[in-house]
Amino acid sequence: MNASVRDLRQLAAASGGKPVLIAAGGTGGHVFPGLSVAEVIRGLGLQVIWVGTPWGLESRLVPEAGIEIEWVSVSGLRGKGKLALLAAPWRLVKACAQAMAIIRRRNPYVVLGLGGFASGPAGLAAWLLRKPLVVHEQNAVPGLTNKCLSRLAQRTLEAFPGAFNPKRQALDVGNPVRQEIAAVSPPTVRLAGRNGPIRLLVIGGSQGARVLNQVVPAAVRDMFEEVDVWHQTGVTDLEITQQAYDGVSARVHAFIHNMAEAYTWADLVICRSGAMTVAELAAVGMPSILVPYPTAVDDHQTKNGEYLVKDGAAVMIQQKDLTKERLSAELQRVTEDRTILFAMAEKARRLGRTDAAEQVAGVCLEVGR
Repeated sequence: MNASVRDLRQLAAASGGKPVLIAAGGTGGHVFPGLSVAEVIRGLGLQVIWVGTPWGLESRLVPEAGIEIEWVSVSGLRGKGKLALLAAPWRLVKACAQAMAIIRRRNPYVVLGLGGFASGPAGLAAWLLRKPLVVHEQNAVPGLTNKCLSRLAQRTLEAFPGAFNPKRQALDVGNPVRQEIAAVSPPTVRLAGRNGPIRLLVIGGSQGARVLNQVVPAAVRDMFEEVDVWHQTGVTDLEITQQAYDGVSARVHAFIHNMAEAYTWADLVICRSGAMTVAELAAVGMPSILVPYPTAVDDHQTKNGEYLVKDGAAVMIQQKDLTKERLSAELQRVTEDRTILFAMAEKARRLGRTDAAEQVAGVCLEVGR
């Protein structure tokens, strides 16, 4: 569906004032899209209730956003020992019982599951209590929770075309990005008349990426062209990365708090290819060199990045192939002429879905009727 503001208001009016329940957590890749959808729903005058875990990222970010959160006790199973695996069914039953109690008490209009630990029990509880369930998958390869819940959901949404088996009849809506990211000026405005040194933004996710902290400074030093660098290192490698850039025009921070400002400043980004990073690069229209996280489950970061690479919006270098020589050569190639970067930026922008949060909200309210 195409959710205009008028459509959304009409759908919200039909809810009878019941809240929308969002279940997501663990990592920012699940939490941030949920917050974007919550912002749209709350803007329509509806209450949002969040179901999460006390130890996931949602435990901090959701209350900071002014959203009420309810807790379930559940955690992941990957990499756990035999005792944890034996106890898992009982923990799942307990978490599902907690989620059912929350749903009975809150009586939501619809439940939206975005993956992560809390999403499984909440989605299963919604199905058992015959509450409308919508599932949204952020990655090009669905996670186990969303694979299972997609069999129970009234609607399944995907951010990358073809992520789910065609039998699921998933609707391609893109990944909801933060409003301030969606509002960044397009390449035709942002890059118009820009000259001088190429501006290189390096981001490794909220925790940084050690391989980028080690290789990028060395590669920049090998370049013939002058560049300006803005590098997010994570806390651990901050000091050593600052030293590695000695003599180079570089800002080095543990964390970049204003990503909209960083994207507006940059000509080119070097980064991982997490689902939300790829979505932001496309929404902004940002050329990139992608280095997928090599141990990501089902190699989903490679699949995410291919969405940009196949259309010429990005270059991908696998971590095992990332040397200062390889990266320096790639940087020289894409930065030797600004028209190359502009063409990549335009291709990325054409893949962007700046209205994904509205689309997800619209499907939720439509299913709830």
